[in-house]
Amino acid sequence: MKGIVAIAVCIVALMVAIKDGRVLHTAGLTGVCSPVSQTVDGAELEACKPGKLEGRPDLTKRGCKAAGVKDALEYWRCPAGVQPTDAGR
Repeated sequence: MKGIVAIAVCIVALMVAIKDGRVLHTAGLTGVCSPVSQTVDGAELEACKPGKLEGRPDLTKRGCKAAGVKDALEYWRCPAGVQPTDAGR
């Protein structure tokens, strides 16, 4: 009985960790964006790195426009107020 409870607790903990997203992000399985520079009007240039499961984040839903791809990074021009953690969500 104790073994079943221990396994159930481990499964629940794993489900919570995956739902939170930090485990997938740390493992490089999801894409991530970070600000590179900011213009005077508050707009930002974001650099997005692809994840192993999702590929590059798509920031078009946040009003960003693709600015190009160089090496493994895709660059986006985003209006003021777009957070990098909003990437592709």
